[in-house]
Amino acid sequence: MQRLSLRAIRAAFVAVYAAVPLFPSFIALSGNSFPGVELIPLPLALAVLGLVCGLAIVAGVLLVRYPRRGAQPILVPIFTWFAASMLSALAGFDPAAGVLFVSIFGLGAVWHASVMRFYGEPGVARAIFWSYLCSGALASLAAVVMIATRVPAAQYAMQHGRATGTFVLPGELAAYLVVFLPIAFALARGARERALRAVAWIALGCGALAFLLTFSRAGWMGLAATVAFLLAVRARRLRAGATAALLVVAAGAAAVLLLFNAHHDPSEDYTRIAIWRAALQIIDRFPLTGVGPFDFSRLYALVRVPDSEPSAYHAHSLYLTFFAELGILGLSAFLWTAWAFVAELRRRLAAATPQNAALALAVTAGLFGVAVQGLIDTMSVVIFGLWLPTLALALATARDGLGEPPA
Repeated sequence: MQRLSLRAIRAAFVAVYAAVPLFPSFIALSGNSFPGVELIPLPLALAVLGLVCGLAIVAGVLLVRYPRRGAQPILVPIFTWFAASMLSALAGFDPAAGVLFVSIFGLGAVWHASVMRFYGEPGVARAIFWSYLCSGALASLAAVVMIATRVPAAQYAMQHGRATGTFVLPGELAAYLVVFLPIAFALARGARERALRAVAWIALGCGALAFLLTFSRAGWMGLAATVAFLLAVRARRLRAGATAALLVVAAGAAAVLLLFNAHHDPSEDYTRIAIWRAALQIIDRFPLTGVGPFDFSRLYALVRVPDSEPSAYHAHSLYLTFFAELGILGLSAFLWTAWAFVAELRRRLAAATPQNAALALAVTAGLFGVAVQGLIDTMSVVIFGLWLPTLALALATARDGLGEPPA
């Protein structure tokens, strides 16, 4: 690659990973009410979206200019997922909003393709991880400071004193950190660059404290699943790994049951069951293409049972939300993408060095964690800012590790 192009792609990665904590502000573009306080004003949210679009154009031009054979092993199922989502948007109840958000999802596909193609180029991995760690640490520290100072007061009161920061909802911050923390831990232990290790330890500390203060039950179960996954895959003996994983999951469940009710509206223990029933009613009526992205709330009021939650922004399950909004076509495309990723990751891990495998498994552990969290929550930051790029990061690190020359 030419030196100017390499600088451009490194700068693009720095900018997009730094902007991820601002992605939840896109929720304001949906036009639906949501139970949170948006700290990012709409003009800034539009500016962030414009920045991401500009970065996608730069990345797209470079992908066309510098193609590499075999660099996109799971792009076909991802494109199928995108196409199925766009079909659902066009057939949904609010095509304009649906097309907007599916287009944002498409930017994530460009981001995925860029990581897959350029990760191994000189300095790219370093740029990604420095930006990711610094932005994650700052976002976590901001959320902690907001709790300590109880500013803004409206957010503190609405979220029952739970850390939220720029993520609008505590569960969104928790989901971001479920992916972030195992990557920070792996870098803190495995990076050869001393400064990067130091930043990783700082990011890990800030992120862990912010995660604790989210009091997100779904998030805690997601992190427990993340740790359990790592223990299971890294254990020398299968039985020992399985035992350790079960103990971690049990500890996570106990913590959720014993520590969290003071930071939740007690009615939350029962509303999700009613919301899940309403989601099944929507699926029954619109099984093929769903009701359209972010249109769940429009149908929920018509199918909810009496005395249930008067409004619901999503189905409180990532998979029920996909099924209700994208139909069987969108859900099937999502499952194909997941299957293709697992198959490709297994192939790459079989040929990976121990160091590369350790980092790739740490990235994958975060994906597994948000997949578990998604059983009982829907996290927009995962859909738009984490899932596709992190799939690429897991595959790229299995091949190239930290992108550093051999020691």
